[in-house]
Order: sequence, then C-alpha cells, then structure tokens
Amino acid sequence: MLIDISGWIGMVLILVAYYLVSGKKVTEEAKSYQLLNLFGAIGIVVNTYFYRAWPAMTLNIVWALIALKTLLLRERKSLS
Repeated sequence: MLIDISGWIGMVLILVAYYLVSGKKVTEEAKSYQLLNLFGAIGIVVNTYFYRAWPAMTLNIVWALIALKTLLLRERKSLS
C-alpha cells in the first residue's frame, strides 16, 4: 500500500510542478519547482523499483538527478 501511495504522490508532485511552470506561476529556476520534481521523481522511483518497471524507474532517476543538479548549482551561485 505504501509503495502505491509513493507512486501516486510522486505523480501528483510532478504534475503540480508542470502546472505551475506552464501557468507561469513559477519559473523553471524556482527552488519550489525543482523540489517538486525531485521529490516527485523519488516517489515514482520507489514505486517503479518495487514493480520492476525499469524504463520508468530509469527516467525518474535521471529526472531526480537533473533536479538535484539544478538545485545544487543554484545554491552554489547564491553562495558566490
């Protein structure tokens, strides 16, 4: 049950991020956008790992890494 909830929450977070950036409520550089993508992807990775859905899991690992890289670069710029 928790595995399914993880997947559903992950999906909702990614959709909310997409809605916000598409509706110009946030920019793709916004920390909130990247965090929604990061945690959404992690939720889906947990779900897809359990169900052995390797292509979807790989996609979401890459999705999470992109969000994490963007967040880290953003932090590095703000410290400079």
